[in-house]
Amino acid sequence: MQKRPVWIVILFTLITLGIYGLYWLIKTKGDLCKAGADIPTSWLLIIPIANLYYIYKWSMGVAKVLRKNDSFGYIVFLFWIVFSLIAIAISQNEINKFTGRRK
Repeated sequence: MQKRPVWIVILFTLITLGIYGLYWLIKTKGDLCKAGADIPTSWLLIIPIANLYYIYKWSMGVAKVLRKNDSFGYIVFLFWIVFSLIAIAISQNEINKFTGRRK
């Protein structure tokens, strides 16, 4: 998984009006799947209601790969629903910590 500065991810997401956030979501999905997460195809992001399922599976995949309990996955999912920038910041920060521990 790739370490990225959290503030850069947030800044790019704001500057591009969310497009970088989608790109980040898809890129981290690939990393998470390589690490053992079970996340469906990213095409689900463009389908209403199915995108909620995708975000749920992505959040649970983050919890699984980072060896967190399911409640962490639920919290990330709820932040995606309410305010995605917080979910991005929390997830990328945890990914950075996890990647730093593995090396």
